[in-house]
Amino acid sequence: MSTDILLIRGAHVMAPEDIGIRDVLIACGRIIAIGDTIRPSGISFDTIDGRGRYLVPGLVDSLVHISGGGGEGGFATRTPPLIANAAFAAGVTTVIGALGTDDVTRNHADLLGTARALRSQGLSAYALTGSYRVPVRTLTGSVRDDLVLIPEFLGVGEVAVADHRGSQPTVAELARIGSDALAGGLLSGKSGTVLIHMGDHATGLAPLIAASSEFAVPIRQWLPTHINRQRRLLDEGVLWARQGGRVDLTTSTTPELIAAGDLPGAVALDVLFSAGIPSTQVSMSSDGQASLPVFDEHGRFKGLEIAPISSLIRDVQSAVRDFRWPLADVLATVTSTPAECWHLPQKGHIRVGADADLLLLDHDSLEITHTIAAGVSRDVFERRAVAQP
Repeated sequence: MSTDILLIRGAHVMAPEDIGIRDVLIACGRIIAIGDTIRPSGISFDTIDGRGRYLVPGLVDSLVHISGGGGEGGFATRTPPLIANAAFAAGVTTVIGALGTDDVTRNHADLLGTARALRSQGLSAYALTGSYRVPVRTLTGSVRDDLVLIPEFLGVGEVAVADHRGSQPTVAELARIGSDALAGGLLSGKSGTVLIHMGDHATGLAPLIAASSEFAVPIRQWLPTHINRQRRLLDEGVLWARQGGRVDLTTSTTPELIAAGDLPGAVALDVLFSAGIPSTQVSMSSDGQASLPVFDEHGRFKGLEIAPISSLIRDVQSAVRDFRWPLADVLATVTSTPAECWHLPQKGHIRVGADADLLLLDHDSLEITHTIAAGVSRDVFERRAVAQP
């Protein structure tokens, strides 16, 4: 593209709500006009023909191990950092980065540096303070200070609950984390959301329920993820959502994990939607760059795969194609709902003034034909990357 002004003509706009066939005008990384017919005059601009395509918000991925994950099988099982072009190819324009089990050889300074590097390549990258470990490890020494003083830190996570790799936090410890995150969020104008890694122990969501019933921590301060790792846990998630809580589904999986009880993201979304849980309380995330165990036909461990960030768009496509859920409802789980959860009002919507993070999807296959991040087409980012020394 040759200018900073882009006109997308005649696309079927899902904002994520359906607003019909529209032209959308972009300038300086923002959406500046939406209309039936837009005819700029006196300025030069580029055009994309959106006919036969849906125009949707760029995907917001609530959990990506942007600086790499894994390591639970020894140093050789550490996974690499996220590459910006992999996110763009998957339609992801906003990522929330987090540490996991390994907060020893990986740390918050590296996490923050990775987020800033991705930002320099056009990806909207944020991060969380904390890890599986409790007491929470932070960059400044305090959850509140991290949230107030570091712009990229939006909340806390992943804090592990019901998992043998976590620190087995008490209800009071969880409440303290939630309260500190809430206060830090209030002081900084951020969400202060606490992303909870849910393991497969039978305690399930009970510690979070207790933390919000025994202490003054709102239930929506928590975002339990991997809620689809077992049907039992997913059923608990239905009850949790009926009490007003949010749940997050993980889209990266393997045949072995599915055989052990993991529900694919689209399958779990079908369960939640069928139970009447609205899209405003459900998000999906990829767990990108995490390690996924692989076993042979005898059940013996033989290696690890890297969780693909592309799993997010694939489960969106499956939920629409295989389970016949409306595109607007499915899109909300990867656009407007996570944007609201993390208090990113410029993300997850197509409206005047919003960031120009957009995807064009083929009307029939829902395959991505264009990714636009901060108003710039992805192929421009690819050329810039090639041009780097």
